Amino acid sequence: MGYYIIEGVIALVLIVVAWFVAIAYRKNIAEAKIGTAEEQAKEIINEAQKTAEAKKREAMLEAKEDALKTRNELEKEVKDRRGELSRMEKRILAREENIDRKAEAVEKKENSLAQKENAIEKQKAKIDELQAKKLQELERISGLTSEQAKEYLLKTVEDEVKHETAVMVKELETRAKEEANKKARDYVVTAIQKCAVDHVSETTISLVQLPNDEMKGRIIGREGRNIRTLETMTGVDLIIDDTPEAVILSSFDPVRREVARIALEKLIVDGRIHPARIEEMVEKAQKEVETMMREEGEAAVLDVGIHGLHPELVRLLGKMKFRTSYGQNALKHSVEVAHLCGLLAGEIGVDVKVAKRAGLLHDIGKSIDHEIEGSHVQIGADLCRKYKESAIVVNAVEAHHGDVEPESLIACLVQAADTISAARPGARRETLETYTTRLKKLEDIANSHKGVDKTFAIQAGREIRVMVVPEHVSDSDMVLLARDIAKQIEAELEYPGQIKVNIIRESRVTDYAK
Repeated sequence: MGYYIIEGVIALVLIVVAWFVAIAYRKNIAEAKIGTAEEQAKEIINEAQKTAEAKKREAMLEAKEDALKTRNELEKEVKDRRGELSRMEKRILAREENIDRKAEAVEKKENSLAQKENAIEKQKAKIDELQAKKLQELERISGLTSEQAKEYLLKTVEDEVKHETAVMVKELETRAKEEANKKARDYVVTAIQKCAVDHVSETTISLVQLPNDEMKGRIIGREGRNIRTLETMTGVDLIIDDTPEAVILSSFDPVRREVARIALEKLIVDGRIHPARIEEMVEKAQKEVETMMREEGEAAVLDVGIHGLHPELVRLLGKMKFRTSYGQNALKHSVEVAHLCGLLAGEIGVDVKVAKRAGLLHDIGKSIDHEIEGSHVQIGADLCRKYKESAIVVNAVEAHHGDVEPESLIACLVQAADTISAARPGARRETLETYTTRLKKLEDIANSHKGVDKTFAIQAGREIRVMVVPEHVSDSDMVLLARDIAKQIEAELEYPGQIKVNIIRESRVTDYAK
């Protein structure tokens, strides 16, 4: 029993010793870890301090470089300003020298004038003395006092002066009228001679050359689908007849005809002629014509020599290249009127630039008169007001056909120049204007009906092609619409033969395979 107790005590002692040893071991391990952490912390702090110092040095170097760069720039600027001040100082010195020389010359002239004035005063005194002696002698001889003689002489002279004045005034009036008429004729003749513009007869057809007759079949396409697409997209009538290697484009609207010509030429060069390609080429041709109109407007402004015209007015001027009035090209007519106004303004001494500006813009309303209600005069005046043209230009535009009274000489010059340009032999022809007016009226009648999308008068006005919006006009509505348009044409227009009204309703669905 005693043996077991001793073993238990020894075991207990060993356990306590082991526990203390374990505690001491853990303590040493913890202290070692703490020491290692402190060393790592110190290393991190040292590394951070080194990095901060490096960045500080870099920042100081950059600041020094910026300061040096700024200093160099300031020194360069100061040097430039000093040079400029030196040049200004030299100019001021030169001006001062000129002023000094002029002052000396003026002083010499003043001295000379003072001497001449003294001499004149002496001569005047002598003349007064001689006149007094002469009056005394006359009074002695005539037996009249000076007052009586003065009254008699004044009455006699007054009667003579009245008669001579009346004769002179009449002669001057007659001479002034003759000279005014002569000068006016000279001014107009001179202006016309200096501004001799060639006039080209406007046509309603364009000819497109083909590389071979086989191309005609490709243009027509299977069952005529290609030619129908091109006519539908452009509103131009394509005439493919026995003319070798050529296609005729017929339309009263030169813009449509030009779009069709460009599109057809592109298709011929490309060689791929099918409806989708035709639509693509027509869109490209329309963009090209729009660019062409802007370039033509800029060329006209450059030709006339005016500046500061609003870009939209320049575009509208270019659009007038495709507008005719009684067979006369509207843009050429406006340029000619501008030159005539400038020449006449130079002769009579008014502002040449304003006169040219008014002359160039006087018919600007014709560029959109088929799109907006009203006369081209009122439309043009409204456009000029909208784009901030001067009151003189606006009045000249309003008054060039006598709708309002001219308020300046420039407005009168525009009236005269417009008449000169229009009245020149061969400048205008009535037939084409009447024809195009009838075709425009034909399209306007169709466009006035609800549901109409596009309208094209073709076949020289013998057919009108009306494309409707399929969502708004049904198949049954098309019959009534064609009848209404035909009845309105019969009531409002005079025309030879008959006019075919062709209503087209087409639905399309587009999707893309991706």
